Amino acid sequence: MQILQISLLLVFPALVILAGLKDATTYTIPNWISLGLIAAFIPAALVSGAPLGVIGVCLLVGFCALLGGMGMFAMGWIGGGDAKLFAAAALWLGWPATFPFMLVTGLAGGALTLAILGLRSGWLEPILAGSPAWVRKLGAQGGDIPYGVAIAIGALVAFPQGALNGGLF
Repeated sequence: MQILQISLLLVFPALVILAGLKDATTYTIPNWISLGLIAAFIPAALVSGAPLGVIGVCLLVGFCALLGGMGMFAMGWIGGGDAKLFAAAALWLGWPATFPFMLVTGLAGGALTLAILGLRSGWLEPILAGSPAWVRKLGAQGGDIPYGVAIAIGALVAFPQGALNGGLF
């Protein structure tokens, strides 16, 4: 039973890492990643032995995160894929792991923004010329910030404190 539990719990870091990589390389987070996180949550919660109250709180936290993500999307701060990934990660993390998730995501987002602004400063332009297309896109003036990377970092840092882990970490 513990092998099944660990296997289902590993869906979270695998999909979150994939989302961060996809966002960094394509500036998109496919819907199937967020949907996969949502679909795997209930089986993972049940196999982990999470009480119904904990599952309910996780669902509430995920819904509130979706509302917050929609607000950030409406203000133009993040993309739609970022908002969905943020909500799906919050669903898995539950209460109170969402607080370190938000804190680390914010800090990682700030560091990522500063790093990309440095990349776009023009000093590294000769190096960027020979780099892969996705790196050149990151260094392009006026481009977006792949905030899914920051969300993935925050989610991975907060994951050991998540509601479903039950002392596994």
